[in-house]
Amino acid sequence: MKYAAKAPAVLLLEDGTVFHGKAAGAPGTATGEICFNTGMTGYQEIFTDPSYYGQVIVATTPHIGNYGVHEDEVESESIKISGLICRKFSESFSRPCGESSIRDYFERHKKVVICDVDTRAVVRHIRNKGAMNCIISSVETDIEKLKRQLAEIPSMEGLELSGKVCTKEAYLVGEENAGPRVALLDIGVKKNIIRCLTERGCSVKVFPMSTSFEEIQCWQPNGVMLSNGPGDPSAMPEVVETVKTIVNSGLPVFGICLGHQILALSQGLKTEKMFNGHRGINHPVINLLSGKCEVTSQNHGFVVNMETAMDNPNIEITHKHLNDHTLAGFRIKDKYVFSVQYHPEASPGPHDSGYLFDQFIENIVEAENRVIA
Repeated sequence: MKYAAKAPAVLLLEDGTVFHGKAAGAPGTATGEICFNTGMTGYQEIFTDPSYYGQVIVATTPHIGNYGVHEDEVESESIKISGLICRKFSESFSRPCGESSIRDYFERHKKVVICDVDTRAVVRHIRNKGAMNCIISSVETDIEKLKRQLAEIPSMEGLELSGKVCTKEAYLVGEENAGPRVALLDIGVKKNIIRCLTERGCSVKVFPMSTSFEEIQCWQPNGVMLSNGPGDPSAMPEVVETVKTIVNSGLPVFGICLGHQILALSQGLKTEKMFNGHRGINHPVINLLSGKCEVTSQNHGFVVNMETAMDNPNIEITHKHLNDHTLAGFRIKDKYVFSVQYHPEASPGPHDSGYLFDQFIENIVEAENRVIA
């Protein structure tokens, strides 16, 4: 089914604010927490990032779809966002290697889009009012009916979503004995994290989030990677306990985004919901150890509480966000364990932080040499 020209669609926010636009993508209704991404490129990677599960994305750049889509530019096997709000949803694309239009892509994945919306007004509104749920629909425009439907949608706070997107079976990427053996705990992993490890010669085994430490240890890993993912980290106590056991084992650990938050919780730190999250590819972070600034790719609505990290004598804060001074990275002083709130694997985004993967490999080698000695 395709839309007639100028078919109406509606966006309703939790506080009752209404925006009108036009229908695109697949016919239907979508709900979730509304958030905005400031990146000007990399929309396909954003749409397929498992960390966005349960969220409706506002694209701040006015043109979406102008370079089409390509099967190599995905971070998972399907579109993970609940729906899309944009200004211009391009019907055509100009990139020679593009494989299809974004409209065909969204229709194929049965995802709802509302376009021709004043996205500047939407972003200003949620920037001032904070994160909230929303509903978009191209099949129902009765506001009262949409309000009743929206009222049934749970808050992101307290919501466990990693179980919706993580692998159900363990699998191996790369040659099993090619290099350092990295066990990756999948709580919503992006493909490029695995790529960044295998490019550095690692053998990576991806484990479901429910895997026990004993099962992971049977594979005899040299280090453990904690992936990104969606939802509230405080709603994952079993995973927190598993990570605590992993840390206490002495294995080198590297956490990214949700993995960073889970690691923090395992060490007695606290996490909190942000008024507005960080989502984009131009977030400035300072490395407090080197004094250098990194331009980073970020996507998170929760953050580790700075005060609890500062009060823990075994935690060293290593990175800080320069816009709002939130905690962006830490390490455990007496272990080969560290994590960052942002995405050093990028995709999309700059590659300023790729050195963190090298640091993880160096930690693995150093820990192995210490054991041998």
